[in-house]
Amino acid sequence: MFLKSRTIKFFLIYYAALLIWLGTTAMHIPDGYLSPLTCLIMFLIVLPFWVIGIRKIRETMNARSVPLIALLSAFSFVIMMFNFPVPGGTTAHAIGATIAAIILGPEAATIVVSIALIIQAFFFGDGGITALGANSFNMAVTVPYISYAIYRAFSKNQPLTSPRRLVGAAIGGWTGVTVAAFFAGVEFGIQPLLFKSANGTPLYAPYPLSISIPAMVIPHAILASVAEGLLAALVVAYLQRSNIAVLQAAEKPAVLSEVGIWQKLRVPLIILIALIVATPLGLLAPGTAWGEWGTEQLASQGLSFIPSGLEKLSGLWGAPLAGYNLRALGNASLGYLLSAVLGIVVVTIVVWLFTMLITAGGKTRERKNS
Repeated sequence: MFLKSRTIKFFLIYYAALLIWLGTTAMHIPDGYLSPLTCLIMFLIVLPFWVIGIRKIRETMNARSVPLIALLSAFSFVIMMFNFPVPGGTTAHAIGATIAAIILGPEAATIVVSIALIIQAFFFGDGGITALGANSFNMAVTVPYISYAIYRAFSKNQPLTSPRRLVGAAIGGWTGVTVAAFFAGVEFGIQPLLFKSANGTPLYAPYPLSISIPAMVIPHAILASVAEGLLAALVVAYLQRSNIAVLQAAEKPAVLSEVGIWQKLRVPLIILIALIVATPLGLLAPGTAWGEWGTEQLASQGLSFIPSGLEKLSGLWGAPLAGYNLRALGNASLGYLLSAVLGIVVVTIVVWLFTMLITAGGKTRERKNS
């Protein structure tokens, strides 16, 4: 083995701490930035991927797979709470979708990340309800499928311990997030071209493609995408050394049902707990992610008008814990921490029940066919 276990663990823990301090460019499109027609089209595009993901989980996994799926969904949720500053006074974040795709396959990873996004939108106002289709396509479809395709291209016919898998994970993670950022930039940028008021002003996202694409792609390419790729590579390196069975899961889903697969996941669980405890550090990044401004913040950006469609839709849903904040506590850091804990609990319960439900359906059909 080309890396020693202690070295892998050190860098995995070091990178987790670094990620906490820096955080990861957000792609959570809020309500109002996309027209209702765009939202509908994006929902219809992502819907088949949800169906494929559910079918994949039902066919290849069972009750023993549920803890791993829940862990990966919780990991994605927590990772997206850490924001780091990027040029221009905005912030950014990673997704964690690459490692979910490598372990579970891109189909199941789509469900894992989508559940985290849905809970973020409904409970914490992180991403719009109307934009769930677009956000899911960008982060839960584009990143897993592209990153996994690149990872497989590098790892094809290679042993599970091959260094080429680390290269594939890193390049796959970087490319997946960068392409997702490009798609988000396009979704923002086509709004002023297609949807205008009677006086010619944009109804929804006000920035053209010439602004939106560079604003989304550049910060992701130099920061968030690097974080995603490095994280994926380090996790793969750890699994190569300490729990090769988990790394086999995407290639041989039946491995997930083997007894003992969870006995060596102590370090990832410890890191997840550490990330939860340290979530208040995500508040240190100043500003708001590009494209996630509210109407008041848009005005502060120097915009001479507030798009009427954006203003109308921006108040569509009032999340109970908007901004990951429990205002009754009077302490933003404590509110952020408790929001992380609550989010993890909700994500775990939802993923657990959802996965148990669909895998039970698969077992019922198997008994009928037999």
